[in-house]
Amino acid sequence: MQILTFLYFAYGSNLLAERIHINNPTAVRKGVGLLENYRLDFSGYARRWRGAPATIVPDNQAHVWGAIWEIDKSNLPDLDRQEGVDVNHYFSLDVDVKSPDGKIFKCRVYQQCNNPKESLDVSNLPSDRQPSYSYLSTIIAGAQESGIPSDYINFLKSIKHNGFIGELTFGNISLTNELSTTTLSPN
Repeated sequence: MQILTFLYFAYGSNLLAERIHINNPTAVRKGVGLLENYRLDFSGYARRWRGAPATIVPDNQAHVWGAIWEIDKSNLPDLDRQEGVDVNHYFSLDVDVKSPDGKIFKCRVYQQCNNPKESLDVSNLPSDRQPSYSYLSTIIAGAQESGIPSDYINFLKSIKHNGFIGELTFGNISLTNELSTTTLSPN
């Protein structure tokens, strides 16, 4: 029997249903999960987000919470393109993600090709590693929508951002900052 879907672990903007459905309309959230031995970090500059995009970095002392999405394989090229695989911004990995009840799921995840080498306190990131307020608010709103544990959401709220507050556009679709005002305080 041919498998027609795959599982995807989202830890950044694709935590938010409105965001993931822009390019991946078949995505169905299956729950949340924990990726062990990685840390959440930010690096580079994404014009789309006006700041540093999220990545995962191997780290035996850390973990990352995210959403587990089931997506039709017909959307795989769309997801790869969204993540910049074709231009070497990210590459895909298959990782084990643990659900809150202890089940292990093999999920596709994306990691930046040029990850930061130094692990820094996210509440004091240098300017070249700060996400925009808008991007970070999108991540936090998605984490809340997904049901990620509150202690991890508080960790997300502690991340230093670059202060950019504005509308973000994806083709013909705009994500507004209506959620931003209720999820995060300006630095």
